[in-house]
Amino acid sequence: MRLIFLLVLVIGIGTAGYAAFLIQGQFSAKDTEINRLSNELRKARDQVVETSPVVVTTAKISFAHRLSAEDLSVINWPTSDLPENVYSTIEEVIGEAGAGPRYVKRTLEVGEPLLAVKITNFGEDIGINTLLETGTRAFAIRVDVTSGVSGFLQPGDNVDIYWTGTSGAQTITRLVLENAKIIAIDQQSSQDSSRPTVARTVTLQVSPSIVANLVQLQSSGKLTLSLRGVEDTETSGPIEVDTRSVIGNEIIAVQEAEKCYQRVRRGVELVETEIPCDEVDGN
Repeated sequence: MRLIFLLVLVIGIGTAGYAAFLIQGQFSAKDTEINRLSNELRKARDQVVETSPVVVTTAKISFAHRLSAEDLSVINWPTSDLPENVYSTIEEVIGEAGAGPRYVKRTLEVGEPLLAVKITNFGEDIGINTLLETGTRAFAIRVDVTSGVSGFLQPGDNVDIYWTGTSGAQTITRLVLENAKIIAIDQQSSQDSSRPTVARTVTLQVSPSIVANLVQLQSSGKLTLSLRGVEDTETSGPIEVDTRSVIGNEIIAVQEAEKCYQRVRRGVELVETEIPCDEVDGN
């Protein structure tokens, strides 16, 4: 009886030890898994990018469009790359009741952050004066097919301006202004026009001092526009050509050949006949 009791006791102790061993292994595995998850969580926290709410457009919006809440949405934007003068809520853009409408100054693409410089103030008109930068003026130049680059100019383009007139006895062409921005073609200031049209006037954005110069130049000669590339910001420096520089400076005088005549009277009429001059010298 005692032998059986001892045998049962030994078996129980062995079973308990084996169970304890299994439980310890499971706890070790759990500790390892917990440590792994903690490390992954720590790495994930290090990779989290701080964001800020930004108002963006939900569709492509054309120039002069009146903004509404349906045109806008709010997304999270990386704070480190946050553009200046953005809006964080749609209420900031639309304003309270009676605040007046706001219009788009230039075409906006889908998902583009809405900047303060791209829309008018509350109740502000969308005329050309809203497109002018501080300290600049609008100046219109008369153009035709040749001086207006055959109708390929559009608002937003940049051009160089050449003046052709007389200086002394010579006709000259001179580069008088570089990289001037076009803000309107005739009465159209929209950048969405894709059909080339031959303009009669081109309105530029220039400084007040440049306005005075262009007035004088336009009244004393002809102004011609030259379209610049989209990313071309280089300056060409002083450029001036005259007629002599185009066809050559040397003027060769043409010597007129000597002519000799023989006069013969026939009755009352005196007849004059051209003859070689060597015959006259021989006589």
